[in-house]
Amino acid sequence: MNDLLSQMAADSGTRTDQLDQLEEGKLDAVARLANEAAELETKLADAERQMKDAKKALHKITDEQLPEALEVMGLEKFTLKDGSEIAVKPIFAASIPKDRRQEAYQWLRDHDFGDIVKNNVTVTFGRGEDDVARQFVDLCGSQGFAPNQLEKVEPMTLKAWLRERVEAGDSIPLDLFGAFISQRATIKRKK
Repeated sequence: MNDLLSQMAADSGTRTDQLDQLEEGKLDAVARLANEAAELETKLADAERQMKDAKKALHKITDEQLPEALEVMGLEKFTLKDGSEIAVKPIFAASIPKDRRQEAYQWLRDHDFGDIVKNNVTVTFGRGEDDVARQFVDLCGSQGFAPNQLEKVEPMTLKAWLRERVEAGDSIPLDLFGAFISQRATIKRKK
């Protein structure tokens, strides 16, 4: 406690006289709360590390060990004595790398899947160009367009598209779409 008071006094520099005016009991309460907060931060960091480790261990079992064990036995499902069911199902993931987006979008268009690419167009006008902006919006509107452009494929749409194409037996360049296909064992507990 004296170390904390000394440190606070040193930190305050010319405010030493203010510390002298504070009641010892109030400083004790501040010090206790600060120590309690520090202990809780440490406990929280430990709990977060333990949770991260547990998730990693669970992932290894559900995504590697159980699927491999069931594959060796030639099973897709297995029912435990308590009625719980273990089933292996495919999981699909994809995230188009930024540096390959245009290539991926072109591949989709070339293979008749361009409808999953959203194409938004935006036009920015500078200061003092309000009249030109209004004219442009009016021109676009008269032609049936609303200007804004940003091309993208929604992540869930890409994932669903990947699943459909793979299940249909299509050959997809997985690296182009940052995609991978894996297996995951799920356990349904009997109620």
